[in-house]
Amino acid sequence: MFHKLKKYIFEIDYPLFKEVMILALPVIISNISRVLMHITDTAMVGHLGKNELVAVAMSGMIIWIAISVGIGFRIATQSVVSRRVGQDKLNECGVALRNGQFICLILMIPISFFCYFYSDFIVSLFLSDKLVIPICSEYLSIVSFSVYFSVAAFVFQGFYTGIEKTSVLMYVTIISNIFNIYLNAGLIYGYSNIYSFFDFYDLGWLSILWSYYPFPELGVQGAAIATLLSSILMMIIYFIYLFNKNIRFKYQIFRFHLNFKMMKKQFFIGYPQSLSEIFLNCAFIIFYKIMGIIGTAQLAATQVVFAIAHASFLPAVGVGQACATLVGKYLGKNRVDKASKSILEGVRGAFIIMGTMGVIFILFPQYIVPLFTKDLEVINLGILILPWVGVIQFIDVFAITLWFALSGAGDTKFTAYTAIIVSWGVFIPLSYLFGIKLQFGFWGPWIAFGLHLFIEALIIIFRVNQGKWKHIKV
Repeated sequence: MFHKLKKYIFEIDYPLFKEVMILALPVIISNISRVLMHITDTAMVGHLGKNELVAVAMSGMIIWIAISVGIGFRIATQSVVSRRVGQDKLNECGVALRNGQFICLILMIPISFFCYFYSDFIVSLFLSDKLVIPICSEYLSIVSFSVYFSVAAFVFQGFYTGIEKTSVLMYVTIISNIFNIYLNAGLIYGYSNIYSFFDFYDLGWLSILWSYYPFPELGVQGAAIATLLSSILMMIIYFIYLFNKNIRFKYQIFRFHLNFKMMKKQFFIGYPQSLSEIFLNCAFIIFYKIMGIIGTAQLAATQVVFAIAHASFLPAVGVGQACATLVGKYLGKNRVDKASKSILEGVRGAFIIMGTMGVIFILFPQYIVPLFTKDLEVINLGILILPWVGVIQFIDVFAITLWFALSGAGDTKFTAYTAIIVSWGVFIPLSYLFGIKLQFGFWGPWIAFGLHLFIEALIIIFRVNQGKWKHIKV
């Protein structure tokens, strides 16, 4: 056992590790940019007050459930495209992209309108605070129109990652996030307050572009408008990149031909992950609801801590996405040995990232949390829980990387059902038991969160070692 563990740790396949990390680096930068946008959004809304912070975070969770319907089809697109690259069937990569966008159009437009017309009802299902509900509903009704554009962008991401053009993700995400942040600043605070906001961070000179016209302070509504416009911009830029001659002709992008047999395959690969994302996000909303019962300050602190945790989570996701592409490609080439080693090197890269961030969370919470809120009670609670999140990083790294590896191989049903069963069979019941019934308070749901990740990681490790993913046809 020790010899096998020693082999895994020290026998590094440097060329393959380099291949994983080079492919992952643009995705990591893209995800870090997304983290910075989320962090900036949290900080900007946090300046409005505790209720606004909770409302925007909660509505973001709700809208993510809607977006989750289409997330599985990003994974399906990537899985099919990377496998076809390995099989040298490049024209079918363009077919997979068109199939994914067609599914997106059929599913997400109706969902966008449903979220808009029923925003009040949806919000009332998850919140009971009469001060927070109208703020959350206002934000949700505007952002609902971003659902289609966000999912269409996800399908593009699956395609570009599958053909190993991950630098496109980096450029598009950075551009759209900068656009979102700057729109946020002006639309949230308005003409009269924009300078004060930037000056708080000693960046008063950034307000100059907003100084030419007196416009009103829109608050949470402004944050929603900025999010909607940036999601539209992101999809447009992804589309423009398709005209690159190395992409347009190589993968026969604009043939306007759909393959319904392949589309059916993509659907059956993608829908389990969509269901998993929906159930998982619903679980987190219940988690937040339980935390809200414990206290509004506890809920606000939880929102802040999760915003910080994304600094390690999303970069590791980038490594996982790169790992999924290589697994799909090498299975397409019938190089199962290389696919297996890609998983190992992916875990190694993700462990370095999440482990480093975990140590930082453990050692320096008192310097990190105050960057996101001025509320002393929220700060003290955040400082209390962030080191625990740092410890959890060392467990979550396996769940994240191996989840993507299995998805890249097309083994989506197992990972999806595992996530659903563990989140609703362990995470939520224990959160309620520890937090409410046994009155562990703030710590209760967080302990349940750690146990849920530990169990999920063990199950996925078992699945990878089983090796059934090596024989799945995509």
